[in-house]
Amino acid sequence: MVDTERTTWPSEPVLQVAQPAPDPRRWWALAVLLVATFMDLLDNNIVTVAIPNIQQHLGASPTSIQWMNAGYTLAFAVMLITGGRLGDIFGRKRMFLTGVAGFMAASGMCAIAQSPEFLVGARVVQGGAAAVMVPQVLAIIHVSFAREEVGKVVSLYAGIVGLAIVAGPLVGGLLLQWNPFGLEWRSIFAVNLPVGAVALVAVSAWMRESRSPNARRPDGIGMILVAVGLLLVLFPLVQGRELGWPMWSIVAMVIAVPVFALFLRYEREKVRRDDSPLLALNLFKTGSFSVGVGTQLLFSCVPAGFFITWTVYLQGGLGWSALHTGLTTIPFSVAVPVAGGLAVRYIFPKYGRRCLMVGVAVMTSGVLSYVWTAHHFATTVTAWHAAPSLLLIGSGMGLLVAPLTGMILIDVPPHEAGAASGIINATGQLGAAVGVALIGGLFFSQGLGKFAGKQTFGVVWGFQWGCVARF
Repeated sequence: MVDTERTTWPSEPVLQVAQPAPDPRRWWALAVLLVATFMDLLDNNIVTVAIPNIQQHLGASPTSIQWMNAGYTLAFAVMLITGGRLGDIFGRKRMFLTGVAGFMAASGMCAIAQSPEFLVGARVVQGGAAAVMVPQVLAIIHVSFAREEVGKVVSLYAGIVGLAIVAGPLVGGLLLQWNPFGLEWRSIFAVNLPVGAVALVAVSAWMRESRSPNARRPDGIGMILVAVGLLLVLFPLVQGRELGWPMWSIVAMVIAVPVFALFLRYEREKVRRDDSPLLALNLFKTGSFSVGVGTQLLFSCVPAGFFITWTVYLQGGLGWSALHTGLTTIPFSVAVPVAGGLAVRYIFPKYGRRCLMVGVAVMTSGVLSYVWTAHHFATTVTAWHAAPSLLLIGSGMGLLVAPLTGMILIDVPPHEAGAASGIINATGQLGAAVGVALIGGLFFSQGLGKFAGKQTFGVVWGFQWGCVARF
């Protein structure tokens, strides 16, 4: 365990190498990076709101609807580590622009889809493009900002992540209600086109190119091995619950173990031969990185599992509209960046990992208070009843996520920024898939008539936060 009882953001880099002067346009570039991050995370959640409209207009089957989300998630998660390393090799700005352009093209394909099958295929392409775009965000942040600025920037990043997690129902509900240009469900994809176009122009003008001098060429075999391993884990996690956990899903996850072992062995040999591996194994020798990634894996299980079951509870159980549900999340969305900013500027530098434990405690108190609220008010619960609990949950998330991300990044050498970002994002996706499988499985196994879900929220959240606290 890394000793962070009195952790400060270091003022000198770990590697004593000459660093370029900070880019004076870096804050403008950051705004574009955050918008792109929000766009990706939003698209990962927004389709759920439009499901009835898509079924009405395309006649999509339940299987097709499921794959509109699963296809995006799988393509995104499987390609993240590769996407991060490609930025190190070919240039992070170049790969970010490539990812944004691909994301726009795939969004256009989604918007003009005339069949469920075409829409599913376009969503897979969209997820793959996002996997090229997203890892560059943390990598560019890491190489563009001075180390004393990292905490502030990461708090903004964490705020955007928290906002995007819960903004899908709100934005999707607004677009479907306003129905711009009569596009119906197509508007949730078409909105990415102007946003992406602005991002392309702004990035070209404001962002400085950066790449790693050590990563000389792509590691094709490593890319294949890690993609196969992640697919063997993520596909069963995404589809297993819906299919009743058939035997093949268990076998696939077991097979993933030797595949990952083979991948790690190959990467070690790759380092000995030419020092151009896909996975920078030396990152895990840094205590802050390895401990932080492990903690993130546990933490990522919780928000994804909670919010998917919470959304179903409100909309499916209580009959709330998507817009009503989205507006209810405003206290959470405001609390995350505010608490995150306080954490990285004042609390974490002074108290170290105790800040993370306070975040755990605050978030747990928010969940427990919501359990009581859902039980006490039952079907008469309102957004005002939920607001205090969501405020606590958001504050706890900000106290935990913002300093945790900064802790993971702070000792990463700049030339490994893309690889580190890919690992961080892939870990988050894996944790989210596990959380949805575990928490969602327990929630839905109670039956559609038990939407209060107090056993789910109390037992599973208590177990998960117990794991984080003991890590």
